[in-house]
Amino acid sequence: MADSYDLDTLPPALDPRDHADVVEPPQTLLGVLGRLGPGLIIAGSIVGSGELIATTKTGAQAGILLLWLIIIGCIIKVFVQIELGRYTMTHGVTTLAALDTVPGPRLRVGWMIWFWLAMMIVGFGQLGGIVGGVGQAAAIAVPISGDYLAAVDRPSQKEVADFVQREEDMKSGGGKLAALAPERRERVLRGHRQLAARLTDLQSKHGDLAARVRGGEVLIDPWTWDDKVWAALATLLTMGLLYRGRYNLIQNLSIVLVVMFTFITIGNVISLQRTEQWHISGEQILSGLRFRLPDAAEGINPLATALATFGIIGVGATELFAYPYWCLEKGYARFVGRRTDDDAWAARARGWMRVMHYDAFCSMVVYTLATLAFFLMGVAVLYHEGLDPDGMRMVTTLARAYVPVFGEYAKWLFLVGALAVLYSTFLVATAGNARMWADCTKLFGLIDSQSQRVHDRAVTAYSVGLPVLCLAVFASGVNPVRAILLAGVMQALLLPMLGCGALYFRYRRTDPRLRPSPVWDVALIVSVAGLTVAGIWGAWPDLIAPCLRMVGLI
Repeated sequence: MADSYDLDTLPPALDPRDHADVVEPPQTLLGVLGRLGPGLIIAGSIVGSGELIATTKTGAQAGILLLWLIIIGCIIKVFVQIELGRYTMTHGVTTLAALDTVPGPRLRVGWMIWFWLAMMIVGFGQLGGIVGGVGQAAAIAVPISGDYLAAVDRPSQKEVADFVQREEDMKSGGGKLAALAPERRERVLRGHRQLAARLTDLQSKHGDLAARVRGGEVLIDPWTWDDKVWAALATLLTMGLLYRGRYNLIQNLSIVLVVMFTFITIGNVISLQRTEQWHISGEQILSGLRFRLPDAAEGINPLATALATFGIIGVGATELFAYPYWCLEKGYARFVGRRTDDDAWAARARGWMRVMHYDAFCSMVVYTLATLAFFLMGVAVLYHEGLDPDGMRMVTTLARAYVPVFGEYAKWLFLVGALAVLYSTFLVATAGNARMWADCTKLFGLIDSQSQRVHDRAVTAYSVGLPVLCLAVFASGVNPVRAILLAGVMQALLLPMLGCGALYFRYRRTDPRLRPSPVWDVALIVSVAGLTVAGIWGAWPDLIAPCLRMVGLI
């Protein structure tokens, strides 16, 4: 069977045209498990900004009502992930080279590559927010000058302004509070009472902050050095690890870091369930599975947060792009060998496809459990207490979700875990992005696409340069939560496009001998439909609706 390698950008070390690396697939379960790895790397990238920050924030804002969306967001994307992996593994091409063949407009490269570029540019803000989270956690655990701790000791301008507004609403007996449902109103008031006690405690140190806001003063968050210094150290560590580190180092580090924090968080949720105050009943869990949507209140739009979360939890668009690269580095394509008409090739390809199925679904179980744990923790504690993580106080607010169970030890448990999970995302995402940027450079014809030496140098250069760029984004003062959620919206917009690419590969480019079952086809179509709905819905208020208004359609 002839195969076109015109767009092949694989370096020789990964290219399946070298038949010397052909390996028969494992036949036993233990043999299959021993060949897993790419999915675990992806899990290391996933269980970070999406789960720790966006998912917990969704639970804090919306409560249990969006449990169904969180579950769907984790499960639905895996079918597109495997379909992309199927094509790249059996055809011996990278994700970007494959998507560059999807029909549509071209300007040197295909339209999907340009959308990928837009997502990656926005993604610098996301990774800047993540390395900022690492810096915040480290600045709390090991302060240098103490300036960051002093800054977050005081509530933000938004917190105090909302407090003042609620005070006025309570005095007048109306306002937004009067329109809230009783349970939600009690939650808001509970958070109000906590903030009132905190403002009283801080009065001798900062004066009457509420009175200052009533008088029109703006409480500007100060520039702090501790979090920036620690973020810079995390950046240097990443550059050092990735300068020479290859596949095995990245795989092993991601496993250790993810397991560490995931088990702490799951244990925290189990412990919360054993308490009377923080227990989430079975009835509440069932209510979260009823496909209902929350109402916006108190200036919060939980649905917008949830849609951004949908784009970033589970296998986000970035991970969908990156997963086939890790499959190629693991050696799946080389083990299959170059595509031929031989029955032996088809049998070998089906065997390694089975391995990839196990790899993808095992990682899905890991990140789904972690995502649910973070979401339920946000519901049980942060939503109950009326707290909402944001800005430079992101880490300190998230840490409060651990206080009810672990008391004074909560800070240290959380900070160690937060450093592990956020840093694993920063490390793995940077490693994956370096490979994709190097591949993109080849597609644009800027470097030799067939030279192993040029490839290795390009990956190393991006591995060193990208962390510095992300650190610069954080140091510019970007709000880490907003940067991460914005990246989530961009990823949600790209999900339908990736779904279309997966359908194109499945129905137009898949080897007939490797066609999946009708059940798989149905699952893939449902997956693409779900991604399309989420992408359009997420992009509607900020992108699609304004464009339609400009042309007079709405």
